[in-house]
Amino acid sequence: MVFGCSNDEALIFRELGARFGISPMIVEDPVGESNADLARGTRCISVSHKTPITNRTLVALRNVGVEHISTRSIGSNHIDVAFAERAGISVETVSYSPDSVADYTLMLMLMALRHAKSTVRRTDAHDYRLDEVRGRELRDLTVGVIGTGRIGTAVVNRLRGFGCHVLGIDRQSRSATAGTDIDDLIEHSDIVTLHTPLTLQTHHLLNRQRIERMRPGAIVVNTGRGPLLDTEALLSALESGQLGGAALDVIEGEEGIFYSDHRDQPLANEALVRLQRLSNVLISPHSGYYTDHALRDLVENSIINYLKFESRKSS
Repeated sequence: MVFGCSNDEALIFRELGARFGISPMIVEDPVGESNADLARGTRCISVSHKTPITNRTLVALRNVGVEHISTRSIGSNHIDVAFAERAGISVETVSYSPDSVADYTLMLMLMALRHAKSTVRRTDAHDYRLDEVRGRELRDLTVGVIGTGRIGTAVVNRLRGFGCHVLGIDRQSRSATAGTDIDDLIEHSDIVTLHTPLTLQTHHLLNRQRIERMRPGAIVVNTGRGPLLDTEALLSALESGQLGGAALDVIEGEEGIFYSDHRDQPLANEALVRLQRLSNVLISPHSGYYTDHALRDLVENSIINYLKFESRKSS
């Protein structure tokens, strides 16, 4: 059973399901305590990353026989994995094309360096004057990549094509660049981009103390997870002029806002409102992964997770 399944995902699930010899049951709404009973008689379910899964939902799922959750995401921070395992439910993530997020990350960097937000807004208003502040070229800059897994490595490979100096730190905060630790990286980078998983150890990895140590005019890019970054500290640094800008595909408190239409209602996330007022801040709604290739990967690997789980159960 596939919960929280959008129309485009549903089409791919049905197409690939036929190829793999399965018939997925599609539920558009995200899984929750109120609809967990829909999974009765199903050992394995697929869920989206877009909505947190509460512990009460996990208990309800186990009570109707669910033993395995495959989340259509690289991360699992929207599920209490330890609680799930204690309840008798295993949790598995899926991989997808790292190029989707890597391409998007480079796009955001370039847009931030060339002041794309203010430029597009002016031209939309038929103001075609040059910006008072000139852009910068990547080849003249140092970019710090925090998290050099599949996505971070793909970002590094792209950056090298621009001729910039690249510093990297791996997932365990050990040096991926000789002689570099995370604080050295932050102090010496013109752009810092975040690609590490969100865990208890990486929550607010870029905190107030580290943001204050960044170069004047530096840019922060986050296409990982919102809580990797202390949003209030970032806002203070942006509003004071210490930092030169930010490009954020994820933010703290995005749940219930991103992936929904809020044009006719106030936003409950005040930090998001403040960020969007700033001309040097780019916001996008957690869409870096959203390409044809990556979506097919998500669906196919979700099906493969299910087949592997059932194979283990029958062996």
